[in-house]
Amino acid sequence: MLRNATGGLAGRIGRAGRFLCIPLFAALLVSCAAPGPTDSSTAEDQPELVFPPPPETPRFVFERTILGSADITEEDSEDKWRRILTGEVDDSTGFSKPFDVEACQGRIYVSDTVRRSVMIFNVPTGEFKEIGLDEPGVLRKPLGMAVDSDCNLYVVDGTLKRIVVYDQDGDFLSAFGGKDKFQRPTHVDVDTDARYAYVVDTGGVNTEEHRIRVFDIATGELAFDIGHRGTESGEFNLPKDIAIGPDGRLYVVDSSNFRVQVFESDGTYVHTFGSIGVQPGQFSRPKGVDTDPEGNVYVTDAAFGNFQIFNPEGQLLLFVGSRSTSPGAAKYMLPAGIAVDEDGRVYMVDQFFRKVDIYRPAAIGAADGFLGATATTY
Repeated sequence: MLRNATGGLAGRIGRAGRFLCIPLFAALLVSCAAPGPTDSSTAEDQPELVFPPPPETPRFVFERTILGSADITEEDSEDKWRRILTGEVDDSTGFSKPFDVEACQGRIYVSDTVRRSVMIFNVPTGEFKEIGLDEPGVLRKPLGMAVDSDCNLYVVDGTLKRIVVYDQDGDFLSAFGGKDKFQRPTHVDVDTDARYAYVVDTGGVNTEEHRIRVFDIATGELAFDIGHRGTESGEFNLPKDIAIGPDGRLYVVDSSNFRVQVFESDGTYVHTFGSIGVQPGQFSRPKGVDTDPEGNVYVTDAAFGNFQIFNPEGQLLLFVGSRSTSPGAAKYMLPAGIAVDEDGRVYMVDQFFRKVDIYRPAAIGAADGFLGATATTY
């Protein structure tokens, strides 16, 4: 995943001792957040939704929600008045069951397992398109995704059991893998040089192939494997997602062992953080993971309805969001994929509410970064 920072996280977040926001009744794992709006827009008379809430120094600001193409595409005045006069229905394309999200240079990519496509939201240009609907880059069940430094997109197809590669605009480039290579592929990440693709093979309850399969991108050949089923260090039980930090280390969500395991790029085990529980820093249903330009680790939890942020050593810095049966800003029922872009913005998918929420580092303005050009239209 792309890891070129435009500013240090020290300026945006601070060290762990000043970053942590843990409420008294932490076992409930409710959100550390100030009251805020319940829809995707922020009215001028409403306070910003920030994390952590006052009197702590804000580190992240809830910025917007994307529900479909209408949140990105621009409608000119002629189209708007035609709809008003004729009663035409807006033909916005919305999510059916979003799974993962990626972002690169203002483009937001969202995989949707029901639509069998990846939706591309080009925020700076206001353009929208779907890919994966046609050969040769057809998708049957798009799952986890990654982008490289050129914004090429890598998509796991869980049905065809392969990795499909597109350029930044969604044009097909190549594919590798195949049904003889995986038990149940779910996620992928690529290293900085786009030399290797690290694919999570989640496996199943009756299989031992719970592992990371590493492919040479240039040749499409399997290079080596990391791990197998088990509970010891370096072993996995239904791994779900993987992220490569700026130092090249691998961060793997080992879901049924309720932890994140850290490896060197060659598969050498480094350390583990997290455990099962309801306290901050623990996990109940960990799913997605990504890292930011300074190596901090973001992990979604479907049971808690939030994402937790850890430093590279596994110390909890902050958690954002809360579980809810009603939709709203920073409210989640079934969070899944997560991504952090070059500017430090965080994108999180909720499958139940069929949305992507976006958070901005408090130290950068709404008009800054790749999404900043359209900030006034939020």
